[in-house]
Amino acid sequence: MRYTQLRSFHNVANAGGFNAAAEAFNISQPTLTAQVGALEEEFGVELFVKRGRRRELSDTGRQLLGITTRLFAEEAEALAFLTESRELRTGRLSIGAVGPFHVTEMLAAFNQAYPGIELAVKIGNSAEVLGDLESYRCDVAVLAYIDEDDRLLTIPYRRHPVAVFVRRDHRLAGRHSVRLPELEGEPMIVREQGSTTRRAFEGALARTGTKPRLVMEIGSREAVREAVIRGLGISYVSEAEFVPDETLRLIPIEGAEVYTYAHVVLLRQRQASRIIKAFLDVVHRTRGTVDAMTAAIAGQR
Repeated sequence: MRYTQLRSFHNVANAGGFNAAAEAFNISQPTLTAQVGALEEEFGVELFVKRGRRRELSDTGRQLLGITTRLFAEEAEALAFLTESRELRTGRLSIGAVGPFHVTEMLAAFNQAYPGIELAVKIGNSAEVLGDLESYRCDVAVLAYIDEDDRLLTIPYRRHPVAVFVRRDHRLAGRHSVRLPELEGEPMIVREQGSTTRRAFEGALARTGTKPRLVMEIGSREAVREAVIRGLGISYVSEAEFVPDETLRLIPIEGAEVYTYAHVVLLRQRQASRIIKAFLDVVHRTRGTVDAMTAAIAGQR
């Protein structure tokens, strides 16, 4: 009840009297008088003093008005913030990702649709990103591989073929494609254990019974690329993540399906969040747009 009493006092003080407040705020004058009177009686204070036929603020009333002015200004600010959040004009979305390629595409589309939303991105390995998702340190994750988990909602976003890349003076550099069995015994530079690209590539090798010669394991895509440039061996990469270089040649794999994937992942219990739902809507639209463009380009070839 004190909140209503404070509001009544605030309205009377700002309007300059009980009758003026009653008319301005469409509240009966006896109701306002009762509310202010109850506040004065409960705390044993005098908020208004009589000056002839008028009532003016007492010293206590003037000090209380300063407090209620701040109180109701902050209430208005809180309501404005909640309204903007509901309409997605403000807020913050935190995203964890195993790599920048796909998440950058999504973020650009989301920022265009909701420019008032602050975006925070953390790049890490799969275990780190999944841990952040499960502990609510991020709202959405973009992962290349995900095990079945009833707690998670997984949305396939994109897949890209894996290709071999070699230095330009390598015997395979002039080829338009290569079959996996042709890599038997070939010096191979690989990513670290747990790499989804490595998992996909080694799975395909196993299915064909091919065994390259592992010469180096490196936990960095950039360092693998540098090792190939220096002639230490050949390697593989998702075509989407290959950085063109005049010293390197990217060679598609023929006769085997080897892909990397991107999945958008969230906790099922959070799918009702307005900001997460908005992000998923953007993801679906972006995926559809890119797929249509890819199909159009393929049709022109």
